[in-house]
Amino acid sequence: MSHPSRFTAFLKLVEGPQTLGKGPKFWSVFALVLLAACIYPQFADSYDVGNNVYFFNWLFMAMGLSLIWGYGGALSFGQTAFFGVAGYAYGVLTINLGDAYGLTLVSLLLAVGISALFAAILGYFLFYGRISGVFLGIVTLSVTLVLERFMAQTAGPQWAIGKARLNGFNGMGAMPSLTIPWPGGAIVLYPDVTLYYVTLALLVSVYLGLRILVNSRFGNVIVAIRENPLRAEMLGYDIRKYQLITFVIGSALAGLSGVLYTSWGNYITPASMGMTAASLPIVWVAVGGRSDLTTTLIGALAVLIVFQTLTIYGSQYALVVMGALLVITVLIAPRGIVIALSDLLPARKSKMKGEV
Repeated sequence: MSHPSRFTAFLKLVEGPQTLGKGPKFWSVFALVLLAACIYPQFADSYDVGNNVYFFNWLFMAMGLSLIWGYGGALSFGQTAFFGVAGYAYGVLTINLGDAYGLTLVSLLLAVGISALFAAILGYFLFYGRISGVFLGIVTLSVTLVLERFMAQTAGPQWAIGKARLNGFNGMGAMPSLTIPWPGGAIVLYPDVTLYYVTLALLVSVYLGLRILVNSRFGNVIVAIRENPLRAEMLGYDIRKYQLITFVIGSALAGLSGVLYTSWGNYITPASMGMTAASLPIVWVAVGGRSDLTTTLIGALAVLIVFQTLTIYGSQYALVVMGALLVITVLIAPRGIVIALSDLLPARKSKMKGEV
């Protein structure tokens, strides 16, 4: 196969029917945004740059929920459960293994793997048990709250795994940051410019990888299951298998968020799995537009910035505003505010008229 043919096949996957944005204009804007993100640390205070990594950390969970809910049609309130499981697993592993010889990267992979395994076990009983719709949301929320309550009561000295104390409601701390082994000396990814670039590169890679996934045959099948599961099953697809795989991938991304967050702040608490934490990802994804990865990213980032600003300057109103934003989105723009705004663009208008 020639290189142009490979590029064409790659482009078809990246620009397929399940994602918005294609052609030179879209990728030019994408390149400009990425360039601005790369240049930003050169003109900003390193402390502010490190703090902005906080926003990047949550976007992996948002994209995972978009895959499960927006593309797969399964509303899950359990993403923070996988976030917490991976965060605590990373803390336990790194406190016991240390950060020499790149062991923190091994701990990252193991922690994400543990969250994926937990999702596979839970998802097996959910999807092969034919639990769907609102009941799936109730079960995943229940699992999340049970985990949060369990971790909150692990305060005694008996609640330790090796050298790692779970510390109950106060949470676990003092775990090392991610460390990259290097010939001239290990690079410790503190919340600074280096961590910013590493997280940005990982974010772009996951975004492009998910675009390829949802535009592949697999992605077309999970969208078909979302639209009409009975018809998809009658066509010969094992919808339970596809739903389970989608759930595991999305939950592993939530686990990646948990590891990156724990490494960034060097702590993790049961509150990260509480009722408030479990509901916020739903708001992020719904506001942007859950059925597209790009609108999910834009909406989630915007809502995260607004929520943090409100938390700093008016904490008593932050959750009220988030709740109101979700209600407004459901009533006025059920497909998502960002998608609704994109529909107003001239190019999108003409395309929609052509489709009609």
